[in-house]
Order: sequence, then structure tokens, then C-alpha cells
Amino acid sequence: MEDGFNVALEPLERRQPPLSSPRPRTLLCHDMMGGYLEDRFIQGSEVQNPYSFYHWQYIDIFVYFSHHTVTVPPVCWTNAAHRHGVCVLGTFITEWQDGGRLCESFLAGDARSYQAVADRLVQMAQFFRFDGWLINIENPLSPAAVGNTPSFLRYLTTQLHQQVPGGLVLWYDSVVQSGQLKWQDELNEQNRVFFDSCDGFFTNYNWREDHLRRMVAQAGERLADVYVGVDVFARSNVVGGRFDTDKSLELIRKHGFSAALFAPGWVYECLDKSDFFQNQDRFWSLLERFLPTHSICSLPFVTSFCLGLGTRRVCYGKEQAVGPWYHPSAQETQPLFGEHKLAGDGGGWVKAHCCLADAWHGGGSLLLRGQIPPEVGNVAVRLFSLLVPAPPKLFLSMVYKFEGPTDVQVALELTTGDAGSCHVGSVSVLNAETGSRHSPRPLRVPPTKLARWVGRCGQQLSGGWIQRCYEVSLHGCLLQDLLVSFSRPPGSREEKSFVCRLGEIQVVDANSLLVPLPRVKNVTISQLRWVPLISGSEGLPARLLLSCTLHWSFLLPQARCFRIHCWARTGSSSATEEAPGTEKPVFLGLAFANQYRVVDLAVEAVRFGQDGRVEFLVEPVPREGFLVPQAEWARAALVYSAPQ
Repeated sequence: MEDGFNVALEPLERRQPPLSSPRPRTLLCHDMMGGYLEDRFIQGSEVQNPYSFYHWQYIDIFVYFSHHTVTVPPVCWTNAAHRHGVCVLGTFITEWQDGGRLCESFLAGDARSYQAVADRLVQMAQFFRFDGWLINIENPLSPAAVGNTPSFLRYLTTQLHQQVPGGLVLWYDSVVQSGQLKWQDELNEQNRVFFDSCDGFFTNYNWREDHLRRMVAQAGERLADVYVGVDVFARSNVVGGRFDTDKSLELIRKHGFSAALFAPGWVYECLDKSDFFQNQDRFWSLLERFLPTHSICSLPFVTSFCLGLGTRRVCYGKEQAVGPWYHPSAQETQPLFGEHKLAGDGGGWVKAHCCLADAWHGGGSLLLRGQIPPEVGNVAVRLFSLLVPAPPKLFLSMVYKFEGPTDVQVALELTTGDAGSCHVGSVSVLNAETGSRHSPRPLRVPPTKLARWVGRCGQQLSGGWIQRCYEVSLHGCLLQDLLVSFSRPPGSREEKSFVCRLGEIQVVDANSLLVPLPRVKNVTISQLRWVPLISGSEGLPARLLLSCTLHWSFLLPQARCFRIHCWARTGSSSATEEAPGTEKPVFLGLAFANQYRVVDLAVEAVRFGQDGRVEFLVEPVPREGFLVPQAEWARAALVYSAPQ
């Protein structure tokens, strides 16, 4: 039950092209200061300037690396990666003399030993919902142990594929078939037996172009299954690394191989943390031309651009909490970052940056700066590639605000491909101010969820934000790209600069809004712990610290997450009454599972003859992105009294 906290909520999103396609892939191996840092806190933590990764559209595989024998990826990384269609691997590593003894214990005997280890590795991936393993044997093996290693890899790979759809087993270039620990920096006859027994091969880092040329023949049709290692720290005798990593990528892609970027957290560990976002953006922008992106292939598509961190927490324009927070599970789908220039010499451009200075929902927003040259009417920036068959009717929404006065206009744009014969029937703007909805067949009585969804459209919202909504009728179309376009006012001819902040984008199948949202049910409170805080001359506690675990039932695929709140009351008569609707509940945190651990919640101590009451509220956050009314939240109350 306790391990349920570590089970990923997010399934691996469908993506195009699929990971199994033959195009070269990009693997990120995350190795940071031994691992399990602030990311080990399942429900988040309060930390200044944490590490964050958000260039997910450029990578295909995320490996969480540490020097523990069995490294299970922290659930927050699996949630964030899966949301972006990126698969997640843990690491199984043996090193030094202890590693040698461990390998002998399960590899040198009969098949039952190594099959038992493989079965446990598969069970872990299946239970925690990550996608496979990097196998890293960094110690010599006896003839018996190395002889069984290919069989171990084949068994592990076969079992993983059966139990974990899309699962992967990769082998790191270390031991050769003689059992010696002898890094080759390439795939060759000495280590090929391991490559042939699993899904891919991760080379060591000290290669030259000659190694790549030789490997082309070795890999045959499996070029994309060879992940050429790049040490971003540039330790030892390597090509590229640091801000020259593009030199490594250029050679790797020239020969058609996949790339394995080891420890790109270098930009955080070794450079000034106050410039982290600029350095991270610079690092990935230098690699951009060598990194094919992938498309997200499911609706609803909703993002507030939150990085899963911030200096305060905002909920739909209203400040919820002040102070630093870090919760990578709360990271929302991230766009294509960088600079987008107009073709030709016109000079028009748009730059996209993440920004923590303001937020509509979460901890940050997307800042778009740009310039419209005199000779063109508009500039546009592609933020997302979707590649999803369009339903007959779509609702689109954008929450934005301009920094400073401007007469530049902003609009959401969608490109469609031909999924047969694509027909765009109508595009209408929904405007709640006038109450009219310009579309061929308006809904006479919008269903409840739809009314909630369009309720803010066209209005000035708190914090100066504006929401613009669109309804699009489509037939036989494939959604391709989501863009934001900036245009000059009619009749204007001078150059226009702008700074626009995006708070949220939504692309929702209208039919999904007709389906009633299920209720959260069966909230229970268990595993209680009370700690009295003694104060005053009488030695009686003035307050108590309450810790407890909340469990509830809900169809997880229908939730983005859950927001947990509480009310606390004391007194002899009112303790058992409902908390009044006018009183605002206190926000406790976010849950990405059907459970939440309340830790050291301060509540009033009660005197003899009195009862205290704490009520917990579980608010579901639907995938379509709207607020569920408080009356529909689930709740459970805990009534307590002083001991006799």
C-alpha cells in the first residue's frame, strides 16, 4: 500500500513516430550528484533554484542513473516523461569487488538464479509503471557468469516485452565476451553478443569518427539501436561535450546512430544557478538541428506551461500559496522552445522562454517575445506538434496577456493534414460577454461541463489575463501543429515589437465535455499520528501536529491530478457541523495517485468535553482543464477529543 505512492499516474502518451521507428533516437541519461536529491520527495518539496528538465520534445528515452545496484526512477520523473511521450528506464549496475560477487551469485549458477533476478526487475517496472532497464556490469565476470549473461539479457528482454508494452532493455559498453572489464567505445565482435541479446547498446564515451565508421557495418539494419555515448562533462578524451556537444551530435547523426547524452545536468551543476534557464536553453538550442522532435497523439491537450516549480502557486489566476516549491509530477506539457525566425531577410522573429515571474495556473508561464517587420502582416511560432485525428468538433482556448500596452493582435492557429479528405467547416470565436456563440448549430442548452469550460471566454480575468475560445468543426482531418500568431493592426506599417505571456492552451474534443465527470468516492483516513506541542504553564498542549494518510477511489485516467484541502474547527457545539461554505479551505498539496500523506498539519488542541474536527477535501482536476465546483469535491471528516 505504501509503495502505491511511487506508482506513476501518467501512462506513456501515444506519440509519432513511435519509439520503434528506425529513425535515430535521443537518450538522456540523468546522472546528478548521486541521484535521489529533491526529486525523491513524492509530494514535492520547498526548495530554491532546483534542477528542472523541460526540453522533452527533443528526447525519446530518459534513463535515471545512480550507483545504487537497483535504481528505480523517482515517480515524478516517470510522470513528467510519460506526459511527453518519453519512455523511462531505471538502472541495474554492479561495480567493484562487491559487484563482482553479486554477479557471481546470480549469473554463474543455473538459469533459475538469473531468471529470478530478471523476473524481479520486470515486476518493478510493471508495478511502478516505468518502461525498462539500462544494464551496466562494471566489473569482471568469470567464464561461467559471462557465458550466462546473454541468456540473462534475452530472458529479461522477452519477459519485459510481454509485461510492459514498449519496454526496453539496453546494455552499456563495459564487459566484453571474455568476461574482462574492457570498454570498447564502439560496438564490435567483442561485445556484439550482448547487443544481439537485448534492445540496444549504449557505447562508452571515448570514441572517434573511426569507431563510428566501423560500427555502421556491425549494426547493420539496427543503426538506431546503437546509442553513442556523449559525456556532457567532457571528461577524459572525448569529442565535444559542454557547449560543444553539437560537435559530437553532428558526427553521430552523420553516420545514422542514436545518441546517448550523459549528464546534461552539467549546465546546473557546474554553471551559475542564477543563470540556469538561460544556460539550459542555450545548451539545447545548439543541439536543436540534430534532435528530431516527436508529436503528441491524444486529446484532450491541455497545458499551463508549468515547470513543476515556482516561487508561488497560482490556481486559475488566484494566488494559492507564496514561497518556493518543487514538484516535478506537476510539470505540464512543455512546448518547442527557442527562436523562430521568418524566412527571408525580413527580420521577423519570435522567441519562446519559460518564465516564473507570473503564472495563470501553477508556477510559471510561457513568455513570447517577438518582432513584426514592416513588410509582413504577422509572425507565428509553432509550439506543439500534435498529429492526432480530429474529432468532428473541437474547442480551443488560450489564456494570455501582453506585457505593456500594445495594439498587436494574438490568435491561436491550427494546421491540419489530409486524413482522407479534410474539410474545415467553421471556425467561430466563443464570447461569454455577449452570450452569443457564432456557429452553424449552436447548442441551445450547453451541458454543465461545457458551460464551465466556456464560462470565462472573452472576459478579462484576475491578474490581467484574457481567455479567448474557439469552436472548430472538422471532417476527416488530422491535427498537425498548434501555433500562436501575432499580427499588426489593419493599416499599420511600422515595425512592431511585443512581449506576450501565455498562461494556458487547451484543445478539447467537444464530445468529451458531454460525458459526466465521475465523482471521487470512499475517502478514508488512516495511519494517524498525533504530536502534542506543549506550551504554557499548565503543561497542556495548545496545538497538535496531525499526520495521516488519505485514500480514495477514482478512475485515474480521467484525472490530471488531485488538489487536497482541509478545514479545521474546534468547540463543543459546532465541531460536528459542516464547515460553512463562505469559509475558504486551506490548500495542502497535490496528489498524483489515489492517496495523499498529510504531514504535521497543525490543528487546535481541545479541552476535556470538547471535540475537534478536521475535514479533508479531495478536488479532482479533470484532463479537460476546468474547475470542479466545491460542492462536487469528496470529503472525509476526522472528529477527535482530548484523552481522559
